[in-house]
Formats: sequence, C-alpha cells, structure tokens
Amino acid sequence: MLPSPAVRLLLRRFALLMGVYTLLRLGFYAFNFATFRGVDAGSVLLAFVHGLRFDVAALLWLNLPLVLFSLLLPVRSRAGQEGLRALFVLVNLLGFLLNIIDWQYFKFIGRRLSNEWHTISDDLARQAGQIGLHYWYLAIPLLGLGYLLWRLCPMPTRAELAVQPPRGLQWLGRGLEFALVVGLVVLGLRGGWQLKPLRTGIAFEQQPAVLGHLTLNSTFTVLKSFDEVPIERVNYFASEAALRPALAAAPLPKRDGAPVANNVVILLLESFGSEYTGVENGGRGGFTPFFDSLATAPGALLMRDNYANGRRSIEALPAVLSGLPSLMDEPFITSSFQTAEMHGLGEILGRNGYATAMYHAGTNGTMGFDMFSGIAGMQRYYGLNEYPSGAKSPDYDGHWGIFDEPYLQYFNRQLSATKQPFFATLFTLSAHDPFTIPAQHKGRFPAGTQPIHPTIAYTDLALRRFFRAASREPWFARTLFVLTADHTSQSDQPSYQNVLGQHKTPLLFYRPGQPLPPANPHRISQQADVPASVLDVLGLPQEQKLLLPFGSSVFDASSPGRALFRDGESYYLVHSDFVTELTNKNEVRLYPYQDHFIPTEPVAKPDPALVKKYGDELRACVQFYVNGLVDNRLYK
Repeated sequence: MLPSPAVRLLLRRFALLMGVYTLLRLGFYAFNFATFRGVDAGSVLLAFVHGLRFDVAALLWLNLPLVLFSLLLPVRSRAGQEGLRALFVLVNLLGFLLNIIDWQYFKFIGRRLSNEWHTISDDLARQAGQIGLHYWYLAIPLLGLGYLLWRLCPMPTRAELAVQPPRGLQWLGRGLEFALVVGLVVLGLRGGWQLKPLRTGIAFEQQPAVLGHLTLNSTFTVLKSFDEVPIERVNYFASEAALRPALAAAPLPKRDGAPVANNVVILLLESFGSEYTGVENGGRGGFTPFFDSLATAPGALLMRDNYANGRRSIEALPAVLSGLPSLMDEPFITSSFQTAEMHGLGEILGRNGYATAMYHAGTNGTMGFDMFSGIAGMQRYYGLNEYPSGAKSPDYDGHWGIFDEPYLQYFNRQLSATKQPFFATLFTLSAHDPFTIPAQHKGRFPAGTQPIHPTIAYTDLALRRFFRAASREPWFARTLFVLTADHTSQSDQPSYQNVLGQHKTPLLFYRPGQPLPPANPHRISQQADVPASVLDVLGLPQEQKLLLPFGSSVFDASSPGRALFRDGESYYLVHSDFVTELTNKNEVRLYPYQDHFIPTEPVAKPDPALVKKYGDELRACVQFYVNGLVDNRLYK
C-alpha cells in the first residue's frame, strides 16, 4: 500500500527542511571557518553527515504540532493548505533565525546558542535595534531562505485533495500507517535507538572535538536548553579523602613580615585578548602601546601564559573575584547555585578594613554583575545609574553604557575620594560589539583587520589617560593594580584560532611604589589565580580558609600553576608541558603545550603515569566543583 497523500506531503516538506538545514550548516562553517582551520575536508564532511541526525531531531521537535495536525486533521481544501503552508514557514523561520544568529554569535561565546534568554535577555531586548542594524546583512539569508521555503514548499495536487476519506478495511491500513509514522517520529525525536535521548555531548565524540559545533544546529541546542537536566553529582573518586590528594590545591605561602595595607585596583578589560597586545606577540599588532609599556615598566609582572576560565563576560567576575572557574554550561551567576555559600575578595578585604566597591559603566543589573558583586562582598556597586546624568550623559555610547575614557576618569575621581585602604574593581565595556568609538576619536586608531581592533586601541588610550591622572594622586604609589580581560573576541591570527588560543588573555600585576614578590612570568596562570595572588602580595595567608582550591598565587614558587576551563563537552587542564582533556565519556587525552596553541590530534602514545596524574587532577577539580555546588560544600 502506498503512503497516504498526507504522509507523502509530510515527507516531501521534511526533505526540503533537511536541505535548508544543510545550507545553514554550510553558512555556519563559512562564517566560522577560522574555528575549523586545519581540519581535513573528510572530517568536515563527516561532521555534516553526523549533523543530519541532530537536524532530524530538531526539526521534529520544532514541527511536532504541525506533524500531528497534518496526520490527524488532513486539510482537504486549497485554502486550508495555503494556511498550513504559511504556518509551516513561520514556525521554521524561527529555527532559521536561531542558526543564522549563530553564524556571528558563536564567534563571541565559542558555543552554539542555548539559554541566552536567561543570562542576557534584558540586554538583548535593549540592544535589539542596534544589533539588528549592525548585523543587517544576516537578514538577507534569513529572508532568502524564508522565500525559498515558501516557494518550494510542496503542495498537494488536485487529485490528492480530492482523495476521499478511507472506508471499511481502508481504516485498518491507515491506522497501521499512522502507528508506523508515530513510531518513526518518536525515534527521530530521541535521535535513534540508544538508551538515552540524543544530547549535545554526542556531537563532540568525533575527532577533533571542535567539529561538534559544526555537527550541532542551534535549533537543537536551544530546544534542549528548555529542559536541561539538572547538574548531577560526579563520582570519579569514592570519597573526599581519596579526592583531596589529586586535587593538587596550593595553599597561600607564608611570608615574612607584617601585612601590607596596599590599595587594590582590578581592571577587568572587555574583550582585551592577548592576540591584540604587542608585548605578547613580538611587537606585532600595534593596538595596545600603553599596555605594552606598562607591562615592561619597573614594578610590573606580566604573566605570559595566562588563560581565561570562560568565554563569556558573565563568567569572568566569579573567576576574578572568587576564584571560581566556569565548569558547567550555565554561568554561576544565573544558575540555581547562586545562593550557595560563596566568598570573594570584597568580603575578605572588607574584613581587613578595606572599603570595597564594584564599578561597571553598563546598565545596573546587566548580567547580574550588581548581584554577584554583593555575593563577593563588595560594599558598594556603581553602575550607569550612579554615573552623573546616567544614560543622558554625553559620555553615553548609545548602546551599552559610558565610554571607557570618561568612565575611567570618573573612576579615578571616585578612588581619590575613597578612604584608604580600598579595593575597587572596574569592568570596562567599549570593546564590545558594536565597537563604538567617541566621535572625536574616529579615524585616530589603527583600523586593523577586525571591527574590534580600533576599540581595543581606544581602551588602551583610556588606560593611558587613567594612569596618567591616577599617578598624580597620593594613593597611587600605595596601590596594587591587576589588569586582565574577561574573555577573547574576534581573531585574525591562526595561532589563536584553537581551543587554547580562544582563552588566551593577559594578566598584569603592577605596583609602582615597591617591587612585587619574585615570580616566573611563564608560569601557567588563570583568572581564578587573582584572589590568591592579591592576598599573597598583601600578606594575608590567614584568609586561606575563604579561598577555593582551583587557583593559586602566581608568586608561589612551589606551585607549577595551572588553568581550568570547559569548552564544548570537555574539560581542559593546562600545565606547562601538556594540556589535558577530559571528555564526557571519561576519556583522557594529552596534547603538548605549545604557547597558546593546541594541536588537533592528541599525543598518540602518552606516558600512562602522566595520563593518570593529570587525568586524576582534572577529575578531582571537576568532582570538587560539581559536588561542592550540589551539596553547597565548596568551603567545607
């Protein structure tokens, strides 16, 4: 028996959608080609083939109401079918939109879309207009594919519309057909016969794992994030007693002498990746002349092998202020664990007589910065509302907040009016899409090859003028400055276009009034090392109990240093000799460490003892992190 007209129509429409999703994947590959540079064509083609499975699941979930409606209530009029086609196009246009957004958005967060409406929904709503204008060209493929879907959408012939409802024994055949179709739909929704439904992590089982991003589609990752399974406990080790030795936590070193009541200023620079600095790239670039000079000034220490613990701004603050890396899909700030016990530099230094404050030039409440600064113990929060005239100020950039140059001058005035000792953290914002520069500076900076390059140069100018003004203040010589970035951004250097390079950020300590403790500038470091490093310089080892074990002081000669982060469905641990990857199947791979570059292929025959040592260290970190959050026992 031939399939009924309704089933034939569904199959033809579904085949059309599968073809469109292949085009969307091709567009994603083209726009993010740098991510897959060096992967051979055969592996890329195989990723496209693997992607068909995710496309089937995503399209069935998205179109499930239409599938059921078409099967249960077949429309037998031309007008009704036209209405069904319009609904079909509108529903799937949403899926097209999600995937086309990721052609560009993936470059900023390093993963497919998922739960962004939970983390930055208010910001997206406020910036929808300017984002649309900036990326207007993405509307062309969206509208083009929508038109293509409308024009090519299969419609029933007159003969198919005229088919009469089944009678007698025909009902039995149609019933069996319906049961078969429902069974296939359920199989497609699950993504196959496997025990558990298809998950995003399956995409990263191929090699190299970065192809998982190509295999996935954004419709699938977004729909999956609606019913994300709560984070589950990890049991690599049978007990905490067995875990502790592998954790390789490094306590604060005990120093001679009394504590030093230096002021502390942390400058968290938006998108200020190592790729843009000259001092870390043999003088190439030319976008950060002041930062380069500061990094080589007396009293300065630039950590040349430093890495961010995440790829998003919202992940940076917990790492820098509390030493908490980002080792789960959802940022800590918006997760259900935000009420867990958490301590930060604000609390620790506040207990030691410091006035503490967090400054951010953006809208109050953006990305939960105000909330987390309170969790980290900051006594005051200064956002756009506290800036003179706020969004009505001539210093407002028209999009996110106050331009870096005037805001850093405002920050300097605020510090000068604050009782010493103080601890202040400032998060800049100008080097953020749409990369706006004040009108008086247009054309002043090197154009570079990426839209971000002139704004990095502008932030560097803002830093120069801030330090010039601050150096005249009496508090300046008694201050420890820490400069780092929240994450990386746009790239034009192939050596940075890999998992490791996409986390490579500068970390600079500068104390103009006195020398810093000796340190190895090539020690592996990370954002999560900042709290321990600050306490070490200040001579406050007794506060060790409020530090998490993931980071350590960069001035501790007995600690080799490390960096932790999660990318795709794998965890990574960076040491000076090897980068360790722990997959979602508990497989350990070693890659030779080559100065922010990680090869696509792991070491073929690694030393088994090293695999066990580094693998257990990474497992211990993951288990301590996950179970500590689940049980609210990070500090127990």
